[in-house]
Amino acid sequence: GEATIEPRTPLDLTRPLARVTAEPGAGTRLAGPDAARAAVRRGLLAGAGLLASEQLGLAERCLEDTVRYTRERHQFNRPVGSFQALKHRMARLWLDVVGARAVARAAADALAQGAPDAPLTVAVAQAYCSGVAVRAAEECVQLHGGIGMTWEHPAHLALKRAKADQIAFGPEGRHQDAIAALADLPAPV
Repeated sequence: GEATIEPRTPLDLTRPLARVTAEPGAGTRLAGPDAARAAVRRGLLAGAGLLASEQLGLAERCLEDTVRYTRERHQFNRPVGSFQALKHRMARLWLDVVGARAVARAAADALAQGAPDAPLTVAVAQAYCSGVAVRAAEECVQLHGGIGMTWEHPAHLALKRAKADQIAFGPEGRHQDAIAALADLPAPV
């Protein structure tokens, strides 16, 4: 049997997507249903945990670019980064990035050690890092001002990557549901 590959248009054009379908009975059976489900679960867990590190790197890069730009860009004869409102926004983002670093590293460590709490640690990392990466990319676009809104500046690429990463392994709410179940948090009555 043959497989059909249909290209899809992704949000992040640097990551091609396709729908792959196979004819019934095509291929070679490698495992039974239970072993296959367990292998897929392990693969998805590892992917989600490692993606948190990419999201952390994206957030760090966006913050660095934004800080550098606001130091260089002047308005009213002062660096725009010296304005209190912008300093506070960057300080909040810095705190978010520090938190993302902690949970991304914890997820990578849990996966490397085969820790029993790896599913919870990865869910925490995804629930947190996905939002931080998007906020960092949004701040990068906004705090770069007019140039950040143009196609010529790479800030839009970071935002597209962050948004695509945010949903790659399910939305933030799905990870929060997993946290609640894995940490045995009761649902509201």
